Amino acid sequence: MNFETIQPYLLPAGAAAFLLFRYFRFKAARKKLPGLAAEGAVFVDVRTPAEFAACNRPGSLNIPLDELPARAKKLDKDKPVILCCASGARSGVAVGMLKALGFKNVTNAGPWQNTL
Repeated sequence: MNFETIQPYLLPAGAAAFLLFRYFRFKAARKKLPGLAAEGAVFVDVRTPAEFAACNRPGSLNIPLDELPARAKKLDKDKPVILCCASGARSGVAVGMLKALGFKNVTNAGPWQNTL
């Protein structure tokens, strides 16, 4: 078997592997949410205000990703923070932002539906 034979399958296989990785990562995060909520976790939705208004987890805060660095000081660094968005991409970026600001217990829940 040579490279030319398998080359057309590499991109679809990589995409499938990435999607499986995301699925299992978010599934593991979802299992942790009840325990984190019991510890007083704050749920933060980093979508735009319009996206948040259309549908959201009751009790969650809406802090759009572009406002997060400025508004993070309103969050308690000692409480768990659970981040969500539409797909998990923006909340993944938000995890890095909060960790850079000194937050220790930050979880990317992925899509906001995972927080229900």
